[in-house]
Amino acid sequence: MIANAKTKYVRASARKVRLVMDLIKGKTVEEANYILDNVNKRAGGFIKKTLNSAFANANFNKQEKFLSKDVYILAIKADEGPMFMRYRAATMGRATPIRHRTSHIYIELEQITGKTPKKKKAGRK
Repeated sequence: MIANAKTKYVRASARKVRLVMDLIKGKTVEEANYILDNVNKRAGGFIKKTLNSAFANANFNKQEKFLSKDVYILAIKADEGPMFMRYRAATMGRATPIRHRTSHIYIELEQITGKTPKKKKAGRK
């Protein structure tokens, strides 16, 4: 791991953020930015901001400067954050809860070294 970044208390549910994360898992920073520019989800903006922060941390903290095509996403996850509870009027004088969900986004970056390991195919040995 050469750098990491986290964004906390994002006003989007972790389930919806994970849908976008699955698209960029294991990709280089350059490829991930192209995907996040074209994805039509609100969570894409939050993830892109966190990804660019992690890449900036990699270039700031180390002696060498990295290119966006030489760094890939090692780990990316979205955990659930606290819920903001509100209440809404319902029929017959009742109140129903509204849960505004939040999430925490965490990204780790790693430098590409030589050949990346190939995935094994499922099947017979």
